[in-house]
Formats: sequence, structure tokens, C-alpha cells
Amino acid sequence: MAMDILKQRYFLPNENPEQMFMRVAKYVANGNSELEKLFFTSMSDLILLPNSPTLMNAGTDNPMLSACFVLPVPDSTPEIFDAVKFGALIQKMGGGTGYSFSQLRPRGWKVKSTLGIASGVVSFMKVFDAMTDTIKQGGKRRGANIGTLSIHHPDIIEFIMTKTAGLLQNFNLSVAITDEFMEACKNNKNYNLYNPKNGAKYEELEANKIMDLIAKTCYDCGDPGLLFMDEINRRHTILNEKIQTTNPCGETPLLDNESCNLGSIDITKFYSESKFDWEMFSQIIGHGVKFLDNVIDVNKFPLPQIEEKTKQNRKIGLGVMGFAHLLFKMGIRYGSEDSLKLADKLSMFLYECAKQKSVELGQELGSFPNKANSIYKHPIRNATLIAIAPTGTLSILANCSSSIEPVFQLSYQRIAMDQKYFVIDPVFEQMLISLDYDPQFTCQQMKTNKCLPEGLPEEWYKTLVTAKDIPPEQHVKMLATWQRNTDNAVSKTVNLPNSATPEDIKKIYLMAYDMKVKGITVYRDGSKTGQVLS
Repeated sequence: MAMDILKQRYFLPNENPEQMFMRVAKYVANGNSELEKLFFTSMSDLILLPNSPTLMNAGTDNPMLSACFVLPVPDSTPEIFDAVKFGALIQKMGGGTGYSFSQLRPRGWKVKSTLGIASGVVSFMKVFDAMTDTIKQGGKRRGANIGTLSIHHPDIIEFIMTKTAGLLQNFNLSVAITDEFMEACKNNKNYNLYNPKNGAKYEELEANKIMDLIAKTCYDCGDPGLLFMDEINRRHTILNEKIQTTNPCGETPLLDNESCNLGSIDITKFYSESKFDWEMFSQIIGHGVKFLDNVIDVNKFPLPQIEEKTKQNRKIGLGVMGFAHLLFKMGIRYGSEDSLKLADKLSMFLYECAKQKSVELGQELGSFPNKANSIYKHPIRNATLIAIAPTGTLSILANCSSSIEPVFQLSYQRIAMDQKYFVIDPVFEQMLISLDYDPQFTCQQMKTNKCLPEGLPEEWYKTLVTAKDIPPEQHVKMLATWQRNTDNAVSKTVNLPNSATPEDIKKIYLMAYDMKVKGITVYRDGSKTGQVLS
């Protein structure tokens, strides 16, 4: 499967993996032969991989290397359609886009310039959705969007229910939640809607009824997610500028016209003979920070305003993948106290080493230009450093588990590039082979029995858990643990069985808010057609 993906999406004509990594290393190193060798080794050993646009585009005629962008959507027709045009340019070049629609006037509001009536947020979102449906990113993959609307916007109910009507299928939807709303929900009170045109109170709604509606639509179709905007802005390293939304997967809250460059480290590569090599991990973290910082300088940005804003703050997002596989190898159950302690240690080490490298780069090359408007008092190269991204395709290339997620299943069917693949988890497969079991036969048994067959080592039944085996509370605790030491955000899904209820989802939302995460995504198995993993 990995080679099929590389051939169809990543390789240039007649290219092989070694040539691809050399092309990327040479371009990002920008004439520094020592860095070129270092970057090539890190990538070709599948220890450090940058986001897909970097692998696809570095060293080509289209060297747009950023994964994600946030574009403003002001409340005027020309500016709205500018945002559509700018989004098309970004998606054509391989990037994903985030939009906040909270500034748009509500449905039914009078338009002075035409004496007409505003058609509302969702009507304009349909235009963005149609654009994404039309443009295929570089002929290689569909565009990704996130659409966000404030919980206080008068069109919020229509927005929440959009996906249940079969609309906006090219969008992830997230509701921008405030402390005001959450406290009203917890205390069973009303909360206010406000007209974004003048800030005036529009009407009152029962907070709990709206939360119930969000939970029910998430139960039905997997959307919307929640973004806790007050928590995001409390922890934003740039002062006096408010974030309104994130990139499509939620791991990088961004200001308008910012972009972010992502990379992920396979942490399974540092565990051998029952030991974790912290020194090697530290070195690779430093390489990752330097790689992503270089990307900012060699990147061809799709728009001048994006280049200007990105270089002001020089945000990067270095993350990890392979966490569930590391737990398998260490004999630790995902969601246990030991797994949370390991997550805390890894995430803190990741942040501290990345910060140390960025400080060194700040002393050598200069701090990001907007540092005076930030929380930092010392030289530092990058306004943000860590983002835990989903790593769907990257983890396939690295042959490890995705991001910090649990393993979906030990054997499963995956749809990629419109093809179906039968996948046996690679670590589980090696464990079976080590005991002279036949992986294919064992997985056939599992398909029939819906669980691990009898006769395997006793500890396997305790540690080889998959997404469906983990209580939702443990998912949220894992998310919160990684978020504590992450200055951007964490993209993680709380997986629920098909039998879960809307009330279960509501409890997760309240728990996530209390644990001070920046965002939460819940997925009930089978709630979307065309499910990628099954």
C-alpha cells in the first residue's frame, strides 16, 4: 500500500523513494551540504517525515511546502469571493484551508447596499464547498477544509445541522465554543446570540438544548467538532491577536493568513532492547526544528499576505507518530496510568528539546520578527513549535501507528486511493511471527471471533487494545495529557462504538472542556458513509 501511495501521489516521473528524499533534502537544505545529508538520512530512515506537500512539491516547479492555512472571510461579497479564489489557489497547490464564518451577517439581515436580505452563513459555505469539489489538489488529492462558526452566531442552529442534510461534504465543521456558553450549559442557563454586524444581542437560547443538538448531529454524521476558543487564545503565544479557527484537522490554531509547516517523528525508532534512546530522540527533535524552520525560508507561498504573516511569526508544528506501537512494544496498555505518564514524559521532552533548538536558532539567526508582541522575553526563532497532527498517510509510509491514536484494529480493511487493502498491524504481525504463528490465519480467526484467539501470551490480552476497547474517558485523558505540553494543539479522535448515545457524546464534550483541551472530535463507528477504516 505504501508504495502504491508513493507512486500515485508523491513521486515525480521515474522517481524512487531514495530519489524523492534526496530531492526534498537538497531543496530544504538550500545549499548546505551538511544539512542535506542530515535531512536525507532522517527521512530515508523513516524517522522524520514532513507533511505531504513538502514531500510532493519540494524541488519541483511548484515548491509550495505548507500543509495548512487559515484565510479570513470578511462580511462583504467581494471579500467573500476573494476568500473563495484564494482557497482555490491554495488547494490547487496542495494545501488545506481553515475558515471562520463568524463575521458574516445572519440570514434575513437587511443588506443596505442592495436593499436585499442576507442569505446567511451556510449559503456562502456552499460556494466554498463547490470550489473544493471542483479543484483536485495538483491532481493528487482532494482539498481539505474546516468551517468554524461561533456558538453565539444567529445562524448557529442551521450550521450545526448542515451535515445531516447532506450538505458541505468537503468540510469538517467545528463550533467555536466560549467559556460563557460552557458555563451556561453546566448551570442549565440560557446564553446569548449576538449579531456580528453590530455586536448587539440577537436572542437567547437554552445552552443545554444547543449542546444536545450538537451531540445528536455528531452522533448522526460525525460533525461538528468543538473548538474551545477561549482556551486557545489564553494559550496563544502571540499577544493582542485573536485566533478564530484552525487548520482542517485542528492541530494548528492559526491567525488569519497564517500557514503552518508540519513534520512528525516516529518514536518507535528510539525503542530497542527494552530501552528508549532519549539522546537520539533529542537529536532528531533538533533536526526536525531546523528542517521546518528552513521550510519557511525556501517555501513558495501562494499569496504575498500569507508569506508576510507566516514569516512574522515563523510558526512550526513538530509532532510524533507511532505512540500506540511504542506502547505495544513496551507492554503498556493504551489509556492506563502508565501510558499517560509516558505520554506526559514524551510530550514534555519533545517541547523542551524543540524550544532549546529554537532558542539556539534565535540566537544564531534572529528571533521571529513579531517576538515583541509575544510571551517570549528571550531570543527564539519560532512562535510555536509542537503540533500533534493525524499523520494518516505519513504513518503508512513509516509503517507505524498513526500519531498518538490507538491502533484502530489489529487487522482491518483500509480504503486508499479508491482501492481496498487488507492490513495486518505490523507490530502485531511481528509479534505473531516471533512465536511461529501464522499472521494471516490468526487474523482470519479474529475476523470470526471479533477478538484475539485463545492461546496467545497472557499479557497480550491486556496490552493489545484497539480504539474500540478504550473507554472514552481514557481517550480524553490522553488528549489532555499531550495538550498540556503542546503549544499548538492536538488532533485526536475519541472513537466510540456504534452503540454509543448522544448523551455519551455530550459527557465527553463536558469532560474535554473541564480538562482544558483546545478542541475535541468524537466519532461514532459507522456514522459516516465511505468510512476509511473498517
